[in-house]
Amino acid sequence: MPDSLRAPSATSAPGQTRPRRYHFLLLERFTMISFAAAIEPLRLANRMAGQRLYDWRIIGEAADFAMCSNGARIALDAGLGETGREDTILVCGGLDIVRAGTRAILAWLRREARRGARIGAVCTGAWTLAEAGLLNGRRATIHWENQDGFAEKFPDILLIRTVFVEDGNRLTAAGGTAAIDLMLHEIARDHGSALANRVADQMIHTSIRGTDDQQRLSIPTRIGARHPRLAQVIARMEANIEEPLSPTRLALDAGMSPRQLERLFARYVGRTPKRYYMELRLERARNLLVQTEMSVMEVALACGFASASHFSKCYRTTFGNSPYRRGFPEGDEAKTG
Repeated sequence: MPDSLRAPSATSAPGQTRPRRYHFLLLERFTMISFAAAIEPLRLANRMAGQRLYDWRIIGEAADFAMCSNGARIALDAGLGETGREDTILVCGGLDIVRAGTRAILAWLRREARRGARIGAVCTGAWTLAEAGLLNGRRATIHWENQDGFAEKFPDILLIRTVFVEDGNRLTAAGGTAAIDLMLHEIARDHGSALANRVADQMIHTSIRGTDDQQRLSIPTRIGARHPRLAQVIARMEANIEEPLSPTRLALDAGMSPRQLERLFARYVGRTPKRYYMELRLERARNLLVQTEMSVMEVALACGFASASHFSKCYRTTFGNSPYRRGFPEGDEAKTG
């Protein structure tokens, strides 16, 4: 066996009798990157250790293939059968998550949970776990784009806005590459940090994030400007959507005049503070309209608008259409999860 495949003695779990098995439940229109980010660390752990530490099955409701959000079809190993008591189920979500969580899938997840299964989710899969009642009273996370709707829909779940969360036998990871960090955490727990680090190195994943790391880029990185007072003002805007603060109040609290604030936004953001704040509120409104059953009036109030008519006018000016509750038109891929 080549040296590169030999496993250090520290990576062998004492008393392990068989590989740890994962069942990847692919929901319709699941996100490819999150699924790949979850399964590849297991493959690489086997390769780095030179032995089969993990195995997996790809399952789904259809029992033949699942359609990815990018149009690719992934062949399934099996349908919704019984899993082993030592196994872990990972629900892989993506677009149109409410429709993807069918009655059959919810019933199967509840049944496996009653049998004591360890169940997790990546990307928007946490929404399906929540619909099944498997996250009630627990800590969980979901992709940042879905957090507004998730918090409104499932108030009994403590939403944590980090890359992944482990709460007992429930695991949740945000979209994109967050699943890499979750699975590296799993590998480190099972076989030690040395093996997890080798896997990360193979994936050119230079910084392993933990349960305290946030999903989104910092405000200075997002806006392309490192100005502490500007970042402070934008953070306050994001934290005060339902009851917006006036530009004057924002400026004074940041230790500057309203005119200075205007100049700061013009230079670094390219629009007025009022316009930027409005765009934040309308983006939150669009998320709520797509992800929840809230009425237009309820969404308007939740985003700081005093009337539905004013909200509709602002929404139409920004997005080119009136606010509606049934999600994006067919084919609109704006919400990638």
